[in-house]
Amino acid sequence: MLDHRSGCPINLTLEVLGDTWSLLIIRDMIFGNRRHFRDLLQKSDEGIASNILADRLKRLLEEGIMTRASDPSHKQKGIYSLTEQGIELLPVLAQMAGWGCKFLPVTDELGIRGKLLADGGPKMWEKFMSELRVLHLGARTQRKSRSTTESVGAKLNAAYAAIVARGRTGHNVRRRIVKSRAAKSAGNGQRSKRGN
Repeated sequence: MLDHRSGCPINLTLEVLGDTWSLLIIRDMIFGNRRHFRDLLQKSDEGIASNILADRLKRLLEEGIMTRASDPSHKQKGIYSLTEQGIELLPVLAQMAGWGCKFLPVTDELGIRGKLLADGGPKMWEKFMSELRVLHLGARTQRKSRSTTESVGAKLNAAYAAIVARGRTGHNVRRRIVKSRAAKSAGNGQRSKRGN
């Protein structure tokens, strides 16, 4: 049994998830459906190192936040799945995202899913956690009426894709504006140097 600094629930949670990477790995599994080591490594927006990823995955497995099963398509690969403990971190991530969107310089593309979840509140979180249970735990879906609604995961991914697509067209325009401003600044700097 591990020695804990205290029995405070916040302290105990931080002892499990308080490092720089653990919640980001869980975020990538929830929002990006990244379930293989290579996907978690190569698609990390923050650029996690392979040794750090391996260490954090081992720790999250030991803590019961996720499981690892052999991938039937490739004997050397493993598929990581969130446990109920991992899935129930979704409201924590939604609250963190809401706080970040409110107080920090979040980019549109990386903030949209968290913002929508924060705005959607507990009802949306529960629906998304049900979807995650199907995906990660193999839970059965509850039959809905014939009017099927779009899944929360699909809504979040569609909003992300729309911002990324809009950003690609706007990115070239912004790049030209930035280059133009940089050229003007460089020109002004050269004139002032010549004038002295």
